[in-house]
Amino acid sequence: MDMRSLEHQIREGLNTYPAKTRRVAEYILGNYSDIAFRSISDIARKLNVSKAQLVRVARMFGFDGYASLKEVLKQELISQVAPTSAIGKDKDKDIKKDRNTHLPKDLCRLEQANIEETYKNLGSGSIIKFCEAAKQAGTIYCMGWGISSLVVEWFHTRFAELGLKSVLIRRGSLSLTEQARGISSQDMLIICELPSYVIEVTEAAAQAKAHGAFIVTLTDSAAAPVCAHANLPLYISDRSPTFGSSLIGPMFAVHILTSVLAYNMGEAGQKALAEQKESLSDSRVYYPAYGLRY
Repeated sequence: MDMRSLEHQIREGLNTYPAKTRRVAEYILGNYSDIAFRSISDIARKLNVSKAQLVRVARMFGFDGYASLKEVLKQELISQVAPTSAIGKDKDKDIKKDRNTHLPKDLCRLEQANIEETYKNLGSGSIIKFCEAAKQAGTIYCMGWGISSLVVEWFHTRFAELGLKSVLIRRGSLSLTEQARGISSQDMLIICELPSYVIEVTEAAAQAKAHGAFIVTLTDSAAAPVCAHANLPLYISDRSPTFGSSLIGPMFAVHILTSVLAYNMGEAGQKALAEQKESLSDSRVYYPAYGLRY
């Protein structure tokens, strides 16, 4: 079994697992390196489960045993870091040159995989559910922290272009929980949460959920704590051998979700985009040219 299949299997059944099994499954999703390179005894102590429990979970997911699970996770991590770890460590200049030559292609393939996996994870049913919730929302709040705020800022921009009432929530002079106080049952809250997961984001989500808001989460894993408050959890692929998370998958998800929403809005969506295009004719802002695009 490869990692993609394992993640899909875990996400599909996560809410049905007994408490200890779920604890192990969530840990697998969010802690590849620990499982791959630490002993079974260390992991058992950390999760407060028996070694036999870890073996049972591994077999439940289709592995011969815990060692087989460790090996798959280890190979996944090696495949992610191998291109960059090779640079500067090989004394053979010809080999280094060859690896540097192929690195851009390797990175492009990885980003292509991020896009393809994100598309598979979204699914048509989830996209339709997202569109219906967005159309019915009084206000769409977009929340993120750190690099995740870049993703929700684009959500906010797209909603504004479509003429939908949208509010961007990110850390500033007010905490996230302070900014989330006004979210009501008529509203929709979109949260992007890429690793590392932030306590304040989860607390703000819990507050909005208590007010009856419709919560959409965009995360890399069902193990992200904020997913516990989601009405619609959406999963993206953000694997990167260099920076902590790649934004290609998340940004692709924003583009797909808002593009389908624009079509689903019918005449209202067309009118909003037409008005947005007309703004390009403002000679006080833009140089006159043929084929301007926003």
